[in-house]
Amino acid sequence: MQFNSTFRPAFWLRNPHAQTILAAKLRPQPKLLTSRERLELADGDFLDLAWLPEHGLTADAPLVLVLHGLNGSLESNYVRGLLRAVAAGNGRGLMLHFRGSAKPNRLPNSYHSGETGDLQTVITLLRQRYPQAPLAVVGYSLGANVLLKYLGEQGAQAPLACAVAVSVPFDLAACADRINHGLSRIYQAHLLRGMRQVVAAKFSRIEAPLPLPDLASLRDFHAFDDAVTAPLNGFADADDYYARASCGPYLEQVALPTLIVQARDDPFMAQGMLPRARDLSAAIRFELSRHGGHVGFVAADRLGRPRYWLEERIPAWLAAHLSGFTWAGASRK
Repeated sequence: MQFNSTFRPAFWLRNPHAQTILAAKLRPQPKLLTSRERLELADGDFLDLAWLPEHGLTADAPLVLVLHGLNGSLESNYVRGLLRAVAAGNGRGLMLHFRGSAKPNRLPNSYHSGETGDLQTVITLLRQRYPQAPLAVVGYSLGANVLLKYLGEQGAQAPLACAVAVSVPFDLAACADRINHGLSRIYQAHLLRGMRQVVAAKFSRIEAPLPLPDLASLRDFHAFDDAVTAPLNGFADADDYYARASCGPYLEQVALPTLIVQARDDPFMAQGMLPRARDLSAAIRFELSRHGGHVGFVAADRLGRPRYWLEERIPAWLAAHLSGFTWAGASRK
């Protein structure tokens, strides 16, 4: 079932590109103290976690795991802002750097939109380490796709109390086409620059398992995914990757309370790709706003100053569904 969002953009910031860019690039970076942990994996690779300080939290303190988007990291404003809110809500918080996102990983394969195995590994670790703690996962963009696909795969077996997915690319093929048109090509160029740098850095350290093209020649997502993402991660081609990795077909199987926050004007998303009510399980609350851009959702306070609404809405959802999490502004389920 779909619900209208309570989000109202700042009166001076209704443009979706302005929403997206202000939140991502122009906002002062939230201050945050973290510590790093490296997890060695059974396949010889590793994952990096960034943890909030403990501050004397009890063994049953609520636990919130954050998943970043494409080219995201602990430096992303949305990650830092939410982790600050988690700390304020008496929660234990951490962010998963997907394989190869923080540092070049050791193996040829990398993180991608459909890779849920590493998320499962981290969740299993958290359940073992904090068996008394209720657990929530919050994912943004690519991380939201990974999260929803994982939830659909696991169904009622997912060991979480609740989840939140923001700015979800439900149909990867449609998104790849959309971002290759109009002003959205600016985001594509920026993201591809980072993706090419990651691939070049890794294969300057290890031997590529297959011939790679001139990375500079890959100017759109489909070309990059066809030449790099798909063959390095076991897909036949980009179309096979998009079909198998998109979270859209998994939404009916989500079995735990899950909030999806989406904007109609998201410049990464194609018109018509939003799920219908019949595509969603009864466990999903789908909140759709007219404005908000991509992981933007910048509102304004009474003086017109920017207010980062996601850092209010997400903690409110956590407070309603995650035992022990407190949030002064929580009023809606």
